[in-house]
Order: sequence, then structure tokens, then C-alpha cells
Amino acid sequence: MSARYHTRSRRQKPREGFMGHLLDPIDVLAEAIFSILILLTFTLAFRILMMNPGEPVTAAHIRDLTLAALGATVAWGIIDGVMYALIEILGRSERHRILWHIQAANTEQEAIETIADEFDFILEPITGDSQRQALYQDILDHLHDSQPRAIGLKREDFTGALASVLVALLAVAPSFLPLFIFRNDYALAIRLSNVVSFIMLFVAGYQWGNYTGMSSWKTGLLVVAVGVLLVAVAIPLGG
Repeated sequence: MSARYHTRSRRQKPREGFMGHLLDPIDVLAEAIFSILILLTFTLAFRILMMNPGEPVTAAHIRDLTLAALGATVAWGIIDGVMYALIEILGRSERHRILWHIQAANTEQEAIETIADEFDFILEPITGDSQRQALYQDILDHLHDSQPRAIGLKREDFTGALASVLVALLAVAPSFLPLFIFRNDYALAIRLSNVVSFIMLFVAGYQWGNYTGMSSWKTGLLVVAVGVLLVAVAIPLGG
């Protein structure tokens, strides 16, 4: 999760579509995949536990499963939302620190070295030395007299956090439908829920492939395969 949030602070959010105003597309897809995996740990573990049940499975068992899975999804959505806001604040504090070091540098070369420490790892593979030095000089000229921005919680942090919860719930909503509709037939309800969950994983991977320019079908199948592996690891370890 930390790597995911670290990259968010270095990307500008696209402004296409409703969610594009709130979250980066990769964050939306990652949130959706994570929520689906949480639900799968519940439904697949339940199937395993009920393969040799000691008592008949009733609608009450399905209801309890549904409520537990829904509660976990909401809880992790809230946790992810809080982390979103926190990392946004930490990202601004990091930029504040960089600006302070640039403006506190004793010499222009020292300031440029500070800028280079932050951007070399991104620009070295795609630029030459002279290009980078010219760019760093332009950055220094721009930031030399700049005023630091406020670090505290902003409205965008709050709306982004709410969007994380919303994405978490929307991603698993189709998978919850069989649990409600067929609650009197637990085997069918869970089987259909799992099928829908894996379809949603494939859709998320397919969209990920579209966004990154990779093969959509291969990425979709890869996400499904990784999802199966992660759930297989999570269930024996307690979900």
C-alpha cells in the first residue's frame, strides 16, 4: 500500500469523468481489486468451512456472512480513505521540506543539487545531463521566491477519502447481489457471488491494461490469477 500512495503524490490526477476528479484511475482500480479480494476471502473461506458442516446452513448463516463481508469492506474502505488523506498531507509536507531546503541553500549549486536529488531518478533515463541542468535551473528560478502552500487537511483530501469508500462499495455491489437474492440456497448464492467477483477482477484488470497500454486481456487474466493466489494465501492465514 505504501508504494501505491507514494506514487500518487508524484502523479497529477486526470480530470476525466466523475471519479477522475477525485482519484487517480490506478487508485480506483487498485481500490476495486482490493475490495473484491476482501469479499472473496469471506465467501471462499465460508465454502471451505461448510464443505462438511456440522449443522444445516440456513439463511441466517448467509445473512451473517453478508453482514460480516460488508462490514469488512466498509471498514477497509474507511481505512484506505483515511490513509489517502494522510498521505496527501504528508506529500504536501514533503514538498514543503524540499522548498525549504532549496531556499535555505547557501549557493545556487547547492540548491540545484537538492532539486537533482528529488528528480534525477525520474529524469536520468529519459534526458541528457545538459537538459536536466537547464530544467533544474528553471525550477530553481521559479521556486526561489515561492511561498509554501498550506499543509493541513483540504477539501480534496476529504472528497478523495470518501471516494475511496464509494469505490470499495461499488466494486463489490454486484458480488453481493447473489447473497441477497439466493440467501435460501447458500451453495448457489456463494457460487454465483464468487463467479461475479472473478468477473469483476477481470474487468478491473482489463481496464488497467487499457489505461497502461498493456494487453487488456492478458492484464485481466493476470489480475484474476494473482487474485486467486492472494486469496489462497489469505484464507489459511486467517483472511
